[in-house]
Amino acid sequence: MDLSTPDRVRDELLKVDPSFRELVHQHTNYEQRLQELAHLTYPNDDEQQEESLLKKKKLLVKDEIYAIMSQYEVSH
Repeated sequence: MDLSTPDRVRDELLKVDPSFRELVHQHTNYEQRLQELAHLTYPNDDEQQEESLLKKKKLLVKDEIYAIMSQYEVSH
């Protein structure tokens, strides 16, 4: 999720919905850790497994974020 580009719905939800803010925070944390793992020259088995798990978690959170945004946009 690119938080640098303006999005009216996302910005509004960040202001008014604490659970949405937490999801965005989780997504950002997953992305930061994935960047750290991507810079490892020789990741061990645990790091490779962590990377795979984080990618799945990040995608699930992203889907949830977009579902909330879509629902909010329809209802407002």
